[in-house]
Amino acid sequence: MSKIKISIIGCSGYTGLELIKTISSHPYIEISSLIANENSGKYISDLSSSLIMLKLPKIISFEKASFSNIDLVFLCLPHSLSHQIISKIISQNSNIKIIDLSADFRIDNSDIYNQWYNTKHSNFSYQSNFIYGLSEINKDKIKKSNYISCPGCYPTSILLPLIPLLKNKLIKSKNIIIDSKSGYSGAGKKLSQDSLFCEISNSFKAYNISRHRHIIEIEQELSKAANNDITIEFTPHIIPINRGILSTIYCDISDNFDISDINNCLVTSYKDSFFVNFVTNPPHIKDVVNSNFCHFSIQKGRCNNRLIIISVIDNLLKGASGQAIQNMNLIYNIDEKSSLTQLANIA
Repeated sequence: MSKIKISIIGCSGYTGLELIKTISSHPYIEISSLIANENSGKYISDLSSSLIMLKLPKIISFEKASFSNIDLVFLCLPHSLSHQIISKIISQNSNIKIIDLSADFRIDNSDIYNQWYNTKHSNFSYQSNFIYGLSEINKDKIKKSNYISCPGCYPTSILLPLIPLLKNKLIKSKNIIIDSKSGYSGAGKKLSQDSLFCEISNSFKAYNISRHRHIIEIEQELSKAANNDITIEFTPHIIPINRGILSTIYCDISDNFDISDINNCLVTSYKDSFFVNFVTNPPHIKDVVNSNFCHFSIQKGRCNNRLIIISVIDNLLKGASGQAIQNMNLIYNIDEKSSLTQLANIA
């Protein structure tokens, strides 16, 4: 198989750097261009010396980039930027494949997107061409698409255990409560007071209560699975670790079902999955950090028919760059594990 020529736009952020590091071992990939306006003219090793052995091209600005000979582009940009540049990319190469790691093409309703992201989507006509890139759930659709919108990190940890249960009506669609904790890399590299070491270290806080942008994404995908409108309670927290997410999900088992039915559904749903694992004991973040795995477990709650799900992922891999690479592998009918078999490493 000839090398797939890729371009990474937004290469200097956490997800861009993680993508470069992870995909560098891929047998069928050639990184043809790296793009970042603020760091144009530099080498990626100037920003992360761990990448010095890769001998990659200099970073260039978006204005100087050409996509005519690129097979696939990864958009590792902050929200509200991808939709502004997609027309230029496609105008240069109508056959190019695009994997967007931002939220710009995740949301089906433009008004809802504009409201929650406080912007006006300038290219919403492309949205219907994008497949929501939750790899294990939408695998067949991903394989047939040129445009993939990768899920957010919190949604990935939440949707993977919940979607099979809602599809099979094993849990009730009302009263779903989600409590998630994330390492501070989820906030990105942009400097703010809340991300300073002295604000994060030895502390633990909730943020964006009832207004986190991932709420609309989670509700949208859960509603599709349940075939009715779902509203959730979702509270995210920042914990003083570099990376990783642990989501605790509370929901009610449907009448006439019990914990054994939940167990059988999840075992069956992911029996052929390499990256999603239904485990016996509540998983730790350290079980998945620096890997593309999602581990989750279930427990019957103390209240009648209450179900508790514990789900963990690495927010930068399964929650971002790793899942993006997994989707690329699916598009090209490559073994989806290619360059993603690294196990958890907390060192």
